[in-house]
Amino acid sequence: MTPMLLIRYGEIHLKGQNRPFFEKVLLHAIIASAKKFDGYVDKGQGRYYLRNVKPQDMPQAINAMSKIFGIYSVSPAMEMEKDLEIIFQAAADMACRKLKSLGKETATFKVESKRADKRFPMNSMTLSAEAGGYILEHVPGLSVDVHHPDFTVYIEVRESAFVYTDIVMGSGGMPVGTSGKGMLLLSGGIDSPVAGYMMAKRGIALEAVHYHSFPYTSERAKQKVIELAQELSAYTGPIKIHMVHFTDIQMSIYEKCPEEQLTLIMRVFMMRIAEKIAKDRNCGALITGESLGQVASQTLASLTVTNSVIDLPVFRPLIGMDKLEIMDIAKRIDTYETSILPYEDCCTVFVPKHPVTHPKLEKILKSVKLLDSEALIADALAKTEVITVTPACVE
Repeated sequence: MTPMLLIRYGEIHLKGQNRPFFEKVLLHAIIASAKKFDGYVDKGQGRYYLRNVKPQDMPQAINAMSKIFGIYSVSPAMEMEKDLEIIFQAAADMACRKLKSLGKETATFKVESKRADKRFPMNSMTLSAEAGGYILEHVPGLSVDVHHPDFTVYIEVRESAFVYTDIVMGSGGMPVGTSGKGMLLLSGGIDSPVAGYMMAKRGIALEAVHYHSFPYTSERAKQKVIELAQELSAYTGPIKIHMVHFTDIQMSIYEKCPEEQLTLIMRVFMMRIAEKIAKDRNCGALITGESLGQVASQTLASLTVTNSVIDLPVFRPLIGMDKLEIMDIAKRIDTYETSILPYEDCCTVFVPKHPVTHPKLEKILKSVKLLDSEALIADALAKTEVITVTPACVE
């Protein structure tokens, strides 16, 4: 009997003739993650098997696999030959371990079996009944409850036989990269990392653009954004961050444009710069953390203005969510605590007292013409720094 991880994928099962493409991308993601644990991966029928993981590394391996988009669930399992006596013994051992982990002297259980290999002599119903009887006989303190058991012993008969008791839910979604690439506007707040996470879950590979306003924003604020990208990269893989120097643009807007339009005109420049970087990096869309009506630049009229100044589609996965819903996701993906660190970002440096909430496109574009937009954008792009982050390091 050999310990291993049984990995299931979900939505990929719905694909048709292009299903092998999705399976291949997911397999590469699993292999890349498995290298940290010196494991190797095999593909089975609707499953992947991660083998050769040391027992002490198994919890970290389970956590890493559960963060890979495309994986539905993961189970630490025992693999063995398709011999009834060995299967029953493994089932009893797993049941005994589970009983001890529950910290109880008595518990209820049931057995669920799947016989994918139809050449196996015992069908699923009979296998469950026989294995259950063996467990009752060999593990004191257990009784059967098929409706509401304390735990379930699962048996699968495929290329080999597998026995397990735990199913750890994965992140679901589609493998990263199967839906193209998008440019995330990463501010350093709560919303944008969640937006990136949600689009990556739908198969979008991410790059990010961040606007800093040194010396009005600190080096620590920049480091905060890098840390957020690192936390996000645990789900998405490596992320390139394009650090755009935004101070000169902000100062020009502040000096030459009406105060109530400051925030929205800054947003116009951010979208234009992000689009230029996105096109240069072969990204098919921009991604923002905007939620309808949350702030002045996120009203319907304001979003209409920012949409009008670019050609690429803008994905706004949080558009219909309220702040508490967004915060719940941020906490679940471990970006919340970093997001609330009290460091200024460029959006909070020059804030008008009464920002326009129902802007007219003509008026905003008229104000933008007061600036040498092309020169300002070109200068900002020339000063842009590119950093690549992974969960382990920054390059």
